[in-house]
Amino acid sequence: MATVSIRAPKGANKKKVIVGRGRSSGSGKTAGKGHKGQKARSGGGTKPGFEGGQMPIFRRVAGRGFSNHPFKTDFIVINVGMLDKVYKNGDKVTHETLVEKGLVKKSEWVVKILGNGELTKKLDVQIPYFSQSAKAKIEKAGGSVIALKEEATKEQ
Repeated sequence: MATVSIRAPKGANKKKVIVGRGRSSGSGKTAGKGHKGQKARSGGGTKPGFEGGQMPIFRRVAGRGFSNHPFKTDFIVINVGMLDKVYKNGDKVTHETLVEKGLVKKSEWVVKILGNGELTKKLDVQIPYFSQSAKAKIEKAGGSVIALKEEATKEQ
């Protein structure tokens, strides 16, 4: 039976560089910091963005406009054509059944039904958001639409 020795790959273990231990070490005397100056001092250096006293670029350039990004709602869009393919006649469409059918993930709560495609089945839709065209197609097929409040559907 052969013995197996486990070794780290070549170059994985490197020796720590010790500075300031004499000229022959390669990093003696000034220990790689050069001669004098701000960067050679203890605690020396500047903050990120510092430009030697000149007004930094992030302060020179105006921050303009307004972005609605933090308040934006990203909807998971499902068309009535997809509901027609996945559901049977008389089924109830809720967030739980959408998760079971694999149309949305459990964490994706903000679902919106849109009116793209044809709907031939009678469905009972209980989703917080839907377009007017989707509502018209669902009701035309004999189904019903109940707009649930989003907070009421979340289980935390």
